[in-house]
Amino acid sequence: MKQHLADKTGTAAGSARAEGTSRRGLLRGMVAAGGALAGVASAPRVFAQAWSMSQQHRRVLDVAAQQRDRVANLLWHTDVVGIADFSLPSSLPRFHFADLQAGRVDSILVAHGRGSDPEHDGFLKFFSNQINSLATSRGAFVTNEWYRGKYGSSIRLTGVDPDNNMAQDRAIVVHPAWYANPDMLAKWGKLGRSDGCFALPEADFTQALWRLAAGRLIYADRLGLA
Repeated sequence: MKQHLADKTGTAAGSARAEGTSRRGLLRGMVAAGGALAGVASAPRVFAQAWSMSQQHRRVLDVAAQQRDRVANLLWHTDVVGIADFSLPSSLPRFHFADLQAGRVDSILVAHGRGSDPEHDGFLKFFSNQINSLATSRGAFVTNEWYRGKYGSSIRLTGVDPDNNMAQDRAIVVHPAWYANPDMLAKWGKLGRSDGCFALPEADFTQALWRLAAGRLIYADRLGLA
């Protein structure tokens, strides 16, 4: 009987020690987990960044608004203005759709006239308003109706400044052209040249037709907006 009681006492003591060890382990685990959670809680919070417009696009919108206001009495629509910045080479998107209502700018490629780039190095050297110059003109153009021409759908233009008032006599228009497509850049590093017209990539011309036709403004110059 004494031996039996001793065995029971030893077993109880062992169980108590095991339970104590288990509790101490559990407490250590809880403390460690709490420390880890505290570390997570103290980590710096990362907030979503607000959308920011590029400085170039801000300047495009500023120029678009200034030119729209300057010739507003000649325009039928003032929501979107086309801005051609010929300070950039033809390898870069330099024709901008400036949406003044949405405060947004979308940019595509545009070719300049062969008369403005005799060396065909991709950079416009000068403007001209002369007939047969094959050069690009600077200034404000008002878009007119669209028609079917040599390159398909095209937009007629009226030049309203002294530097481009021969646009209709020179048949300066906006039209799509294969030589203004992006694949020209992979092959030559530059676009082809027009006869003075605003030649746009074929895939982008529908956008120009819907957004710029019917009495809207296109303004071209060496603007340096990049």
